[in-house]
Amino acid sequence: MRVSVANSGHGFSVAAGQSVLEAALEARLNLPHGCKGGNCGACRSRLLGGEVSYPRGAPLGLSAAQIAAGYVLLCQARAVTDLLIDDTLLWPAGQTTLKRSPSRVERVERWSDDVLGIFLRLPAVETFTFEAGQYLDILLPGGRRRSFSIASPPHDARPLELHIRRVAGGAFTDELFTTDPLHALFNIEGPLGHFAYRDGGSAPMLLVGGGTGLAPLKSIIRHVLENGLRRQVTLYWGARTRRDLYAHGELEALARRHPNFCYRPVLSAPDAAWSGRTGWVHEAVLNDLRQGAAPKLDMPDIYASGPPAMIAALHRDFVCAGADPARLYVDPFDYAEDPPFWKRTTASTKS
Repeated sequence: MRVSVANSGHGFSVAAGQSVLEAALEARLNLPHGCKGGNCGACRSRLLGGEVSYPRGAPLGLSAAQIAAGYVLLCQARAVTDLLIDDTLLWPAGQTTLKRSPSRVERVERWSDDVLGIFLRLPAVETFTFEAGQYLDILLPGGRRRSFSIASPPHDARPLELHIRRVAGGAFTDELFTTDPLHALFNIEGPLGHFAYRDGGSAPMLLVGGGTGLAPLKSIIRHVLENGLRRQVTLYWGARTRRDLYAHGELEALARRHPNFCYRPVLSAPDAAWSGRTGWVHEAVLNDLRQGAAPKLDMPDIYASGPPAMIAALHRDFVCAGADPARLYVDPFDYAEDPPFWKRTTASTKS
């Protein structure tokens, strides 16, 4: 079957059982997307012609009203017929090109019991252009791939810094934690995703991260601070315990060096020695707002990344508190499943 993008000349083939987004990415058409799990709504597109199905039912990232208005989520939609989708998802020319490249693990740092810092070095002759906040895929045998946000900023991307959390039962991350991946060779593809820094002039920025959702936010923070952009940046970073704040010292040092950067860690399960903020990270922002210690939510550009439940609660509560949905950019750290062929030939694993 064939998918055409209206008024653009772009089109691609989609196999039976394959998601429309997966087919687009295989065709090197980097349509906007985020979690790839049906939660964030980033790949929402109006269906102008044809019919799709959802093997698991209507995705959470699509409301009944949006379905009635003809919208589909490309990461979950399967083509029943040839399709025509609108062109509003296309980024300007030059921002949609995907690239595959070999990369070697140059450095490995164990930051906590379940988080590794992996630093990838590309060949000297290779260029890898991306925007702060985007991610890449590590390509694995059998058509599998694992997605990781790039924590290094575009101006300092040699090596590429990844924050990798161990997933229980995850074939790829289990191997990284139980063997030494130093000097391992990975094929990567990117840049991917449309969670990326937007030029907001001098408007303040509010960043909210949960766990390894820090990674794309770190790229954005360094991009703003190290390029001398005149923006006030406030980061709330949520974790369970003190040991889970794996970049705590680095962020404190960054705040000391840059007066326009404020770092506020939040723990949901602190010990008695913790004197900082506690509770859920997005609620800490709202509490500060009520006490006048945070800017009103209709003022800043808001970037949030982390677990889907955190993102869903943040989006709901922030919009109710006055945040402009058009200036609220989210990146749910969901886990995309292996493609159907791999799941038919081996046990299903994630990460």
